[in-house]
Amino acid sequence: MSTDYGIAAMQCRRAAAETGPYPDTLGEFIDCAANEHGDAILAKWLETGQTMTYSEFADASKKLASALLAQGVRKGTHVGVMLPNVPAFPLTWAALGRIGAIMIPVNVGYTQQELTFVLTDADAQFLVIDAVALPSLDAMADLPPLLDPARIIIHGDLREDSQSWEALMEAGDLEFEAPSAVSRTDMLNLQYTSGTTGFPKGCMLSHDYWVLLGSLAAHWRGAEGEVSNILIWAPFYYMDPQWQFLMAMRLGGTAKIAPRISMSRAYDYLVEEEIHYCIFPEPALKMWPEGPKDSALCLRFVSIFGWREESRREVERRFGCIARESFGMTEIGGGLMVPDDAGEKAYQRTCGLPAAFRETRIVGENGKDVAQGDIGELWVAGRGILWGYYKRPTANAEGFAGRWFRTGDLFRQDEDGFYQIVGRIKDMIRRSGENIAAQEVEAALNSMPGVIESAAVGVPDPTRGQEVKVYLLLADGKGPEDVPPEAVIAHCASRLSKFKTPRFIAYLDAFPRTVSNKIRKSDILPKGADPRVGSWDRREQRWLTEGDAAG
Repeated sequence: MSTDYGIAAMQCRRAAAETGPYPDTLGEFIDCAANEHGDAILAKWLETGQTMTYSEFADASKKLASALLAQGVRKGTHVGVMLPNVPAFPLTWAALGRIGAIMIPVNVGYTQQELTFVLTDADAQFLVIDAVALPSLDAMADLPPLLDPARIIIHGDLREDSQSWEALMEAGDLEFEAPSAVSRTDMLNLQYTSGTTGFPKGCMLSHDYWVLLGSLAAHWRGAEGEVSNILIWAPFYYMDPQWQFLMAMRLGGTAKIAPRISMSRAYDYLVEEEIHYCIFPEPALKMWPEGPKDSALCLRFVSIFGWREESRREVERRFGCIARESFGMTEIGGGLMVPDDAGEKAYQRTCGLPAAFRETRIVGENGKDVAQGDIGELWVAGRGILWGYYKRPTANAEGFAGRWFRTGDLFRQDEDGFYQIVGRIKDMIRRSGENIAAQEVEAALNSMPGVIESAAVGVPDPTRGQEVKVYLLLADGKGPEDVPPEAVIAHCASRLSKFKTPRFIAYLDAFPRTVSNKIRKSDILPKGADPRVGSWDRREQRWLTEGDAAG
């Protein structure tokens, strides 16, 4: 008789989750939490020690909404938000949600070129920007077409021709009412993601998407009261901190918000703030040798992604917590989850079973479901997934098959019904949790004088998962001395964020190609050899030899 692996219990919890009810909008979600938890601490910013209660957050978001409304923000207005992990980020998101406006989260590390692309592509009409990001804005020769200096709202600085975020907050009226009704199917975020290969695309995400994502995260990870302190340490302009903030709110807990990911500070955060839940990075296990200090941790549940079996066992044994894999993406939110009671199955490389409100299929190239155990593309359908990609008719045509979203990821289903990710159809590099589109890196390289063509690939790295390596094909008569690695790095750094800038550089006389003349990347990296050898290493500032092969 086969083992259950927690399937029956998960099916019961899934059925309970699907009965609801759920608030319709982000504003309603916030108000429900404020009514229930009032003076409890909703958030603590770890760098400054600032705290905010549920009631204070709800009131502040209403005041900011009224001030933004007075500046001309209306239902459907596109507003870029380029802020670090400060209270202004979730407050601005909440205020825009109350109005029915649309937030465009923007990476504060973007260069002028990247910022121009996102604000232009997203048709941003307003921009809320932190003082630390102003150099990228100031480097623009011209503002994007729909943006005007008077519609730029600066946090942490004062400028004569722009608005002050702090002044708007001070001037707001607590008695805010949205002039137009906001519904659960209205768009809330235009969330840019690299998605499949190519430049970033804006995912149109509704209020229902976010309410469900935050609520279901709470349902699966802390519904019995075992989780209340949640560590948020990724930048808020990414997906995870946004749903984790809502998760904390749904649980009546406290979001403990770090200014940035810091492996050197992580252990102190976990202990000092009595953290019960976080997304846990596998390299932390190596950085913290096992010992008596383990008993100081309060972890009860951690999310893990792509871990080795021995690490999965170690984290549960050392810290006495539950560590579970899942599968999600910007387009669908949550898709698959490993049950709490999965037992030995949880130590395998599995993403679990369909989450609440999710239907899944594994489909072959012929558009038909594959046999159980065979490999195919994961398709997902259900309530609250993205509307589509903003102004991307071709991507929408390719990404959807009727009501089904095509994830671009290859999966198989084992004999117990658990889904195992096999690989990516997408030409993506994943470095320290960041998705990097190879084509975006290649576009920057191909614009460099002397470079005819380039190929960006991911090479394994024990700390970051992958590092970016690029291969360059130079113009006739040109050699590495004419297009040296230092110049390549400088060229990329002026066009790409730091995390996208290649670490390893190599040169080729010719690329392996398919019959249609496309570069065959699967044949670029050496088989059975360290892919770093023969490359110039940006960190080491030298060429790597056989003596540098990974041990």
